[in-house]
Amino acid sequence: MKKTLLISLAALLAGSAAFAQETPAKFKLYGFIRNYFIADTREVNAGTNDLYFYMPKDHKMENGVDLNEGFNWRYLSLTTRLGLDVSGYKFGSMNLSGKVEADFYSLSGTSTSAIVPQLRLRQAYVKLDWDESPLALTLGQAWHPVAVDLPHITNLESGAPFNPFSRTPQVTADVNLGGGFSLTASLLYLNHFLPTGPNGKSVEYYKYGLPEFYVGFGYKGSKLVAKAGLDMVNMRPYRTYDNKFAKGLLTTFSPFVYLQFTDGKFQLRAKSILAQAGEHMNLLSGYGVASYNASSNTFTYTPMQDWASFVSFQYGKKVQVMGTLGYFKQLGTTADLMDVTNMFWMNTAADARIQQAFRATPTIAWNIGKFTVSLEYNLTAAEFGRGNRNARGIYDGTPEWIMNHRFICMTKFTF
Repeated sequence: MKKTLLISLAALLAGSAAFAQETPAKFKLYGFIRNYFIADTREVNAGTNDLYFYMPKDHKMENGVDLNEGFNWRYLSLTTRLGLDVSGYKFGSMNLSGKVEADFYSLSGTSTSAIVPQLRLRQAYVKLDWDESPLALTLGQAWHPVAVDLPHITNLESGAPFNPFSRTPQVTADVNLGGGFSLTASLLYLNHFLPTGPNGKSVEYYKYGLPEFYVGFGYKGSKLVAKAGLDMVNMRPYRTYDNKFAKGLLTTFSPFVYLQFTDGKFQLRAKSILAQAGEHMNLLSGYGVASYNASSNTFTYTPMQDWASFVSFQYGKKVQVMGTLGYFKQLGTTADLMDVTNMFWMNTAADARIQQAFRATPTIAWNIGKFTVSLEYNLTAAEFGRGNRNARGIYDGTPEWIMNHRFICMTKFTF
């Protein structure tokens, strides 16, 4: 009897699938050819052959001369992009769409092998939703929920480290609550941007912890978009110590808010995040050991807290005027560090002595059909700590501000 029921159920499911209507997918190829001409007034901490700009470099004195000061430039076609959008596929009540996106990308370097652009995966995800259901799922590598809303800016780094920046594999659920309100929850795995720890930059710290978790609420009206959310990270910096299994996890919480207002050709965006150990979102942050119990080989950790914010605007369509203001400040660790020299790790993308920074980027762009030319001036000033770090990771000497002027000309043909 039981076997007969199972056979009948299988036949019913197979029959339902056979009678479900299937709509084939539509495909759209897109992309752009982009060129950057960039000039700086001093050496900078940057990736992608100095296109992905973080901060100016500190003084490097030799015989009374600062070797990091002086005009330098580059002209590159990196980050030229190819993508494929898939839409319209339907099976029964299930709707699917997706994206595969790649661009030519290269890390910083001076040798021939280091500067040859390589095609890298940028995004690859599928979206699922169902007829008459408020739930939608995103599966795959896509923008981090905290980083998805970028400032109006031409430079490649899109405002980082004043704006969180990350794309990462994820499972994201969006629930339509009605009236323009929505709930978003995500489980994420680090990929492009990694934390620094006892063994340098590595994904292994997260691999042995829990998945990164995000939860947030949003509102979308005719002119206003508002978001508020919390990102939680749980990782194990030390897996072994003194040839023994190490106990203890680092858990961090990073709340953020975002506002966007649009009226005709004008748009205003603003975002602020209070991040703990935000290196996984490309912020200049870190963490360290607060205490260690030798008898149980147990660590407790303390994250560096950082405040990063931006406000930006854009006006126009054929001729666009844009501007962005960004501010970043390190607020110190949440508890005293046990060993500020050997057991404290900071994001190595820029100088670990930077205590706060400011950026202003006025931009003008001309859109001639699908061809765009933009000119941007980027003023970035960073405060470098002097003296020694105290127990909260902040330098106790008199700080010094160092400034860089960056001039950017970008051309882009979108197809």
